[in-house]
Amino acid sequence: MVMQVCDLPIPKKIRLAIKNDEIQRTIIKVNGTNIGGEHVAVMAGPCSVESEEQMIQAARAVKDAGAQILRGGAFKPRTLPYSFQGLGEEGLELLALARKETGLPIITEVMSTEDVDLVEGYADILQIGARNMQNFSLLKKVGRASKPVMLKRGMSATFNEWLGCAEYILSEGNPDVILCERGIRTFEQITRNTLDISAAPIIHQISHLPIIIDPSHGTGTRSLVEPMAKAAIAAGADGVMIEVHPNPEEALCDGAQSLSPEEFKYVMNGLKPIIKAVNRRL
Repeated sequence: MVMQVCDLPIPKKIRLAIKNDEIQRTIIKVNGTNIGGEHVAVMAGPCSVESEEQMIQAARAVKDAGAQILRGGAFKPRTLPYSFQGLGEEGLELLALARKETGLPIITEVMSTEDVDLVEGYADILQIGARNMQNFSLLKKVGRASKPVMLKRGMSATFNEWLGCAEYILSEGNPDVILCERGIRTFEQITRNTLDISAAPIIHQISHLPIIIDPSHGTGTRSLVEPMAKAAIAAGADGVMIEVHPNPEEALCDGAQSLSPEEFKYVMNGLKPIIKAVNRRL
């Protein structure tokens, strides 16, 4: 027997991000792709946009393997200022070129209020990274944008804090918010983060918003991406975000967690029976 009643505590101060009599589930449409509902969305591509050749190769590879949305970072928040920070607007232009080449809609991160209009002019989905989850000025600005927003969970954020940040976006008038679990910081040192798979069923019980799980950032280890992606779909996630690079060993950012095109194709083939088993489809 399937439990139908939510037995989790509902955040009383959050009104728009939680289920209510009018909205039980939000399905977001992006260029013919559904995020939420019966479909499982796969977002894939390199951590950062590095060159035209790299981006086109990655875009073709992820499309051929079955991904519906292309990811790639033009602006990169890095722990140290000496690390590669992204190509900026040039990176956005290369993403747009890859979209023209493959037809895949693109998702990319916006890091500051000053860049929202610029990124919105290129992207199909605006991503708010974990470090900016509680950048309230940025949340308000993307809340006034006309594009869907994917909000990543902060590295130490509770579910209520995460939903509260989604509330900022929704309260500004943007109804198309996607939540993304990308791992939280714990005392564990073997993995980059601790990927909270329980986020999928918890969010679905409390909120009407779709939830994507990112096993690449969640583990930081290439060999763990496949099993955690499978677990995410089995737990009810509305999709996964996976990093794919034509040559992971040469990647300027997060090569250790990036899959090669061949590895990504293998992972996609492994996800298909899981998707079917939970009565969903790509």
